[in-house]
Amino acid sequence: MQEALDFLNAHRNVAFATIGTNGRPMLRIFQIMKIDGHTLYFATNIRKNVYQELQVNPAIEILAYRDNISVRVSGDAVFDVPGAVQKEIYDTNPVLQRLYPDYRELAYFSMEIERLDYYDLTPTPPILRHYDKASGQYMDLDPFRK
Repeated sequence: MQEALDFLNAHRNVAFATIGTNGRPMLRIFQIMKIDGHTLYFATNIRKNVYQELQVNPAIEILAYRDNISVRVSGDAVFDVPGAVQKEIYDTNPVLQRLYPDYRELAYFSMEIERLDYYDLTPTPPILRHYDKASGQYMDLDPFRK
C-alpha cells in the first residue's frame, strides 16, 4: 500500500467527489493537505458548497492520476482535526496563508482510507491492487474481472 500512499503524496491535487445537497454527484479539484498513515487531511471554507455537502453526507471519493497510474480512495469526512494539526496544515500551505489571514477561518477535516485502488496501466497486463479497511488486506486483483 505504500506505493499508493507515495503516489498520493507526490500528486496531492485530486478530483474530489461528494454527494451534492440535491443528491447528485459533485466533483471538483481539491488538494490533500497532509497524509498521516492511512489518514488524509483537507481544508475548506465553511461558506463553500463542499462544506455544506459534507455536513449532510460525509462520503468522499478522490482520484489522483498521472502517467498511466491512478489511485482512487474512498472514506468519510470527519471534522475533528486537532488544533495543532490545523495550524500545521495552514502554516505549511502558502495558498491558504494568502487567502485566509488566520488558520481558524477554515474548516479542517480528515478522511481515513476505507477503500483504495491502485491501478497501473503501464505493464501488460495492467496492475490493480485493492485495499479494504474492513479486511485490512492490500491485494492484487485481476484488472479484467467482472
